[in-house]
Amino acid sequence: MLECILLDKHYGRKAAISGLSLTLEPGKIYGLLGENGGGKTTLLKMAAGLTKPSRGRLLFQGHPLSWQDRALISYLPAESVFYDYMRVSDVGKYYADFFPDFDRDRFQMLLQRLALSEQERVRKLSSGMNAKLRIAAALSRRARLYLLDEPLNGIDYKAREEIVSLILETADETNAFVISTHLLDEVESFMDQVFFLKNGRLICTADPEAERERGGKSVAELYRELY
Repeated sequence: MLECILLDKHYGRKAAISGLSLTLEPGKIYGLLGENGGGKTTLLKMAAGLTKPSRGRLLFQGHPLSWQDRALISYLPAESVFYDYMRVSDVGKYYADFFPDFDRDRFQMLLQRLALSEQERVRKLSSGMNAKLRIAAALSRRARLYLLDEPLNGIDYKAREEIVSLILETADETNAFVISTHLLDEVESFMDQVFFLKNGRLICTADPEAERERGGKSVAELYRELY
């Protein structure tokens, strides 16, 4: 699905990503873990085709990643990308204009599941409601690769459970998910593989189920050991 080969990303003299290599396969859900400033968001933006690596290669479905591949990649940023004047319904129209794979019927269904009113103005939404709106928009695309940057941040516990259910309902053998998060206890049960980043480097790759079977160690415990 996606292959990162010796990726570097520099902003001036600062290295955001250094020598990073990893491979994503369809039919799997991946966790992207690490401290703030570790390079998670930079990696997601490169994988989404929003910023180019300074060095290295990014392959999507076997070919060099290009702007055309954005039609198959759904990226959920950690910050809001909607205009304040929009209504919730306008967000659906906005996405439909940009992405041919956007499913308006699914968007309306997700709004109902997440208790969002189509007539509400974006500027009046709380940070948690805005986060749910971004989730609804991202998961309404029929993408091959979903890149979710902190999808559960600022969202109450009950809504988190609903969002996790929506992710699991969307995931299938034809797509892959990468989820960057600090809420390890709520996601480790369904992660197929987790990548740990530190200072822009991949320091560990782990299979959560294998870790539990081998040493009874949770992802959270492994995280504490690494950082």
